[in-house]
Amino acid sequence: MPVAANLIAREPDFSHENPEKTGVLLVNLGTPEQPSAPSLRKYLKEFLSDPRVVEIPTAVWWPILNFIILTIRPKKSAEKYASIWTHEGSPLRVHSENLLANLKQNLEDQNINIEISLAMRYGNPSIADSIDSLRKKNVNKLLILPLYPQYSASTSATVFDKVFEKLIKLRNPPAIRTVKSFHDDENYITGISNQILQFWEKTPKPDLLLFSFHGIPVRSLYKGDPYHCHCLKTARLIAENIGLHDNEWKVSFQSRFGKAEWLKPYTTQIIQNLPKKGIRNLHVICPGFVSDCLETLEEIAMEAKEDFIDAGGSKFSYIPCVNESLLGVKIMTNILIKELKGWPTEPWTKEILDMKKNQKELALKKGAVN
Repeated sequence: MPVAANLIAREPDFSHENPEKTGVLLVNLGTPEQPSAPSLRKYLKEFLSDPRVVEIPTAVWWPILNFIILTIRPKKSAEKYASIWTHEGSPLRVHSENLLANLKQNLEDQNINIEISLAMRYGNPSIADSIDSLRKKNVNKLLILPLYPQYSASTSATVFDKVFEKLIKLRNPPAIRTVKSFHDDENYITGISNQILQFWEKTPKPDLLLFSFHGIPVRSLYKGDPYHCHCLKTARLIAENIGLHDNEWKVSFQSRFGKAEWLKPYTTQIIQNLPKKGIRNLHVICPGFVSDCLETLEEIAMEAKEDFIDAGGSKFSYIPCVNESLLGVKIMTNILIKELKGWPTEPWTKEILDMKKNQKELALKKGAVN
């Protein structure tokens, strides 16, 4: 949709001398500010109002969301968040911010000169504010990296929607690249594989490794969403990489919301049935998440563990996300290096600054105003 001319932002005066830079925006899902019902209501309202997340006509969904879900769910969700909340705050935010800090340091150590920032699709810091912050640092080339390894319209695509919603209002937007997915990226597969193998050095290998991915409505699959295929490929590549036989691993889908059919098999049903099939020692990993969050720390590490033990299982272990670990930083660094090829990432030297100054002087002689 075209934007009215008077809504296009006023830009700072262009200068030939400004050292333009390459930037990266990491985007994670988001988190409530506090584990409280009011905070959850605000967060869930934004999240569940996204038409990419809930594909139900607004006239039907609006009263259900506002009069039923946002009346009942915030209190229940707040209790779940409270069970994983730390003195530093939301685990997802803490891990994401630590990843950002460690990634910045690693890039600096490798003499890679880029500006890198973090945004949340829902909540703060917002995508719009983060883009503004990067532009103030003279970023004129911007890579968008959603922290969702597997693509889905309800995850990566809605990040891109929000990015372009911001860019369409800018008079001089940066050049844009997007990372659609990295579900089969060699660095990602190797990193997750090493995460599992390192875990098994301390904890004996289980009877079964379960790859649990966040679910989506099955109708999304039939509408052409590649998410299901991406999840299956990720799990297969990791299993092959660590030498698992077909009977040593399974894939399941968690976090079903509502009554509609979602991708199957459901994690809850798989876990409850495994002890009946002789599986007593179970490990679960969630390769659809870069950072540990409610879905991993509460739904899997707590609820799924309880379900497995209650069903007759003996040992249950959740293998954490890579988070801000050396493995996590290495994965992200290598992905960025690959995706930024062709864009300037070297530090600004005196020679480059002198060249820019000379270019400005030449431009002014030819009639430029800045």
